[in-house]
Amino acid sequence: MKLTPLDAPGYEKVVYAEDAESGLKSIIAVHSTKLGPAAGGCRMFNYPDLETAKIDALRLSKGMTYKNAAASLPLGGGKSVIMADPNTDKSPELMQAFGRFVESFGGMYTTAEDVGISVEDIEEAAKFTSHAAGLNKGAFASGDPSPVTARGVFLSCLAALKHAFGRDQIEGKTVALQGLGHVGMYFAEHLHAAGAQLLVSDIDAHAVAEARQRFSARSVAPDDIYDVEADIFAPCAMGAILNADTIKRLKVKLVCGAANNQLADDAAGDALMERGIVYAPDYVVNGGGIISVSTEILKITDEKWVDRKIEQLAETTDKILTKAKALNASPHKVADQFVEEVLAN
Repeated sequence: MKLTPLDAPGYEKVVYAEDAESGLKSIIAVHSTKLGPAAGGCRMFNYPDLETAKIDALRLSKGMTYKNAAASLPLGGGKSVIMADPNTDKSPELMQAFGRFVESFGGMYTTAEDVGISVEDIEEAAKFTSHAAGLNKGAFASGDPSPVTARGVFLSCLAALKHAFGRDQIEGKTVALQGLGHVGMYFAEHLHAAGAQLLVSDIDAHAVAEARQRFSARSVAPDDIYDVEADIFAPCAMGAILNADTIKRLKVKLVCGAANNQLADDAAGDALMERGIVYAPDYVVNGGGIISVSTEILKITDEKWVDRKIEQLAETTDKILTKAKALNASPHKVADQFVEEVLAN
């Protein structure tokens, strides 16, 4: 396996790995270990080139620093990406090579599931590293973090509803849900059970058909999800989808979803505020997955610890939105300030 350090000012360690035998092409980016060893999932995506993969890894890694700090976890921020199509290129050998790559960081970074990666994939990687979490087996195994992420987003959504609509009543609200992967589908379950009406989109026709059948959801083409009449827009797919173009098209009062790095740039958060759309900061509301995984990393034995942490995400969301309104400031800037104070102290 060939390891190549990549230049990334402001990051502690960024390395590209290429393994000819397994076909692995992967980047691990560690943004910060100020609060503790870095932790963050692995994303498998068919990136067009190395530079695109690097940009995504860096954005996601920094996002994990903020997510872990916002959830009051003694963990730093890191992320990994694998340049491959999860539907056609994945193999046990590739994931095992990835495990060896993780192990080369000597505990500086712990990996887990993310987009395109399953529990079974991480268990293959774990055969060659002791720094993998989100497993089904082991003394502290926490399993698939997706249901926990979805629950945290749902509770945070209820908290954000008060700021957008005056009360935390989801029944009867229409939610435009973008992305029906592991987390998106679990989030849809919560919304449907609470009486929300679902408008969904995904590039996976089978997932859309499942949502239509299970939740009586209506569906639209992926790009049309920005144009539908709804109360809430819930991004649960890839990041950087809120930009100058898409924000102009939204017909909602609240944005709250599970996707990472939803804002394309800082101006996007301001644009949402200018349009009167409440934005629940993504790295605050979607912290449930890393909370679940952290029970393995930190060897937590308290069975109610995760529940308390998940409830705190909703409380933090409420505090940030309350302060943002009081200061007439964008919620994403208030959230960043909150995290930066945690890191500074």
